[in-house]
Amino acid sequence: MMEIGDIVKKVKGRIPQPIDIKQEYAVVIPLIDIKGRWEIIYEVRAKTLKRQPGEISFPGGRVEAGESCREAAIRETMEELNIKRENINLIGELDYLVSRDNTTIHSFLAIIENIDIGDIHPAKDEVDHIFTVPVDFFINNEPKLYYIELHPEIDNDFPYNLIPNGKNYDWRIGKYSVYFYNYNNYTIWGYTAKMTKNFIDIIK
Repeated sequence: MMEIGDIVKKVKGRIPQPIDIKQEYAVVIPLIDIKGRWEIIYEVRAKTLKRQPGEISFPGGRVEAGESCREAAIRETMEELNIKRENINLIGELDYLVSRDNTTIHSFLAIIENIDIGDIHPAKDEVDHIFTVPVDFFINNEPKLYYIELHPEIDNDFPYNLIPNGKNYDWRIGKYSVYFYNYNNYTIWGYTAKMTKNFIDIIK
């Protein structure tokens, strides 16, 4: 029989976790000083990648077993931008995103230092090329906002007989925001745009 003391020990001081999350990812929003102007580095993903080839993203990836989100963000940034740990001055964590596919994406702000933008040669197996956008561009230009409605799709074997109103149950319909920034010939959208906007909203 479970004693109240055991329950208290399990819960007291516990750090809350999101429910039903299948995987965690971590990214870095990298700032770099280019001739006295602060800019954000973006990657164009290699066209040979299975997931999201050719799309724009931040350096980052899956959090591996035994490492923290912070450690994963740094490791992935080192690998993808092909830079050293000493080039990454991690400032802190921004807000994290819970995606519609049961994953979380943690974003960290970092200053890329002791290296010029022209001397960053990313890993070609993951990154086609990089480009930068001035922070002031995002401060002065709001993204375009669109919505995707998320409707429940329910399996035929769902036990409708166990819930009120059965097949006529009033399911909630989700509304998912999708942001778009256009800069020169680049379209920054999706999670990358959403994390960019979050960062800009914080500093504004």
